[in-house]
Amino acid sequence: MEWLAGRIMLLSGARRALVAFTAGLTAVFALPPFGIFAAPFLSFPVLVWLIDGASGNPDHGVVRRSFPAFFIGWCFGFGYFLGGLWWLGNALLVEADEFGWAVPLAVIGLPAFLAFFYAFTVAFARLLWSDGIGRIAALAFAFGLFEWLRSFVLTGFPWNAIGYAAMPAPVMMQSAAVIGLAGVNMLAVFVFAAPALIGTRKGLRTGFSMAVLLVAAHFGYGFHRLAQPLPPPADPAVTVRLVQPLIDQSKKFDDSERWTIFEDHLTLTQAPVESGGKRPDIVVWPETSIPFLLTENPDALLRISEVLQDGQILIAGAVRAEDAGAGQPPRYYNSIYVIDDRGQIVGASDKVHLVPFGEYLPLEGLLSAAGLNAIAAAMPGGFSAAATRSVLTLPGGKTLYPLICYEAIFPREIGNDALPTNALLNITNDAWFGNTPGPYQHFLQAQLRSVETGLPLIRAANTGVSAVVDARGEVVTGLPFGVKGYVDTILPGKSALPMSPQEQERNGMLLAGLLLALAIISRGSFIFREN
Repeated sequence: MEWLAGRIMLLSGARRALVAFTAGLTAVFALPPFGIFAAPFLSFPVLVWLIDGASGNPDHGVVRRSFPAFFIGWCFGFGYFLGGLWWLGNALLVEADEFGWAVPLAVIGLPAFLAFFYAFTVAFARLLWSDGIGRIAALAFAFGLFEWLRSFVLTGFPWNAIGYAAMPAPVMMQSAAVIGLAGVNMLAVFVFAAPALIGTRKGLRTGFSMAVLLVAAHFGYGFHRLAQPLPPPADPAVTVRLVQPLIDQSKKFDDSERWTIFEDHLTLTQAPVESGGKRPDIVVWPETSIPFLLTENPDALLRISEVLQDGQILIAGAVRAEDAGAGQPPRYYNSIYVIDDRGQIVGASDKVHLVPFGEYLPLEGLLSAAGLNAIAAAMPGGFSAAATRSVLTLPGGKTLYPLICYEAIFPREIGNDALPTNALLNITNDAWFGNTPGPYQHFLQAQLRSVETGLPLIRAANTGVSAVVDARGEVVTGLPFGVKGYVDTILPGKSALPMSPQEQERNGMLLAGLLLALAIISRGSFIFREN
């Protein structure tokens, strides 16, 4: 191992860049749908050894000395994000005539941009670099810092944060209920990078002992929490039906198909329950499942009232239009409607966090003048964002916290007003991305929100994965990707959180402080020994 570490440290030029890129690409295999937990244990030691050999000219300033590490981090990040996000190009091929030209920007351009977060991560870590366990702590702290920045800079895109590689199953998710995703990001990097100590031997015993203890605590706490009695369902129990219609995305743009799509949803809604089962109290359709403006189609509301039985409620994704005033075009929202058995809209919530270039155009005046449109917007100008998130209150008093599509990947999107609700509600339309890793990655991230909040999750996706997840992240029932159908289940109960979201965040900050302190002390000791 020492021989291998030495060879990697001494790499230069294109070979160094290729090894960094390959290491980042390898780490992707820890994510869905692969879930190879060992992959980052190969990637991160290689990254550490590359950083070991990335010392700039000591006669140069800090910026120029940091460039070799910056470049390694960028190559690693480019491999990671290219391997993890290439499927975004599928969305542009749905309307290839209009958006096909932008495929290279999505497949290569976005990963190249996101790679700069990891470039700064590695450059920052190199400033605190030492020759033992301190450098592992420095890398873990730096990843925690820049993954946190990635969650909100330029509206944020924390997709595939490193911590998800350490949480492929519910037993490995429970740590997030104590230290949050940010904390898991840091501890994951520390553990993944620990085998690098074998290559240099310095700090090996201490570093390995810490890594083994962290892994044991990670699994041990997971087994402990999952062994606790399940929270009882809400009283009275509520039966939920998830509808997964498997509508091809291109058909949604065909006016002649709209009513057929609508009727497909209704057919699944009124399908009989299994023998001995209870009829659903709530039926959930995916994002934008109603393929026209519902308020302009009274016949559609009438059809819904004909299909719903007494007391049943339909929750469905739809586009909502709002009058913007005299002389102004209407505003459109990506919304959720709550519709009762009389065909009345009794509740609604609009999407707050829109997808840049997907649902709206940044710098709209400039880019629209150049002939560009938002990819997923079915009307000129794209969608408008709601100022605040509206909790859905259902007839009967149950409340749901709505997350539309990729809002579920943002832990910080879920405010304190979520905790009193009965469940999280995530509706999405991942048909844009086809049968690629995207829908599976999306589901894992939504699943973790249940663990962090102690709330069950109701998730309806057009093409999958649709599921009801309990308050500890375990799937109660669901439909796999690519299956048309429906599934009924009783909504699980809420779980008491070991730590509130605020305490999770504070614990994450405390962990960051400890890692930073270890890195600084090790760096100081390293400089002292050199002098």
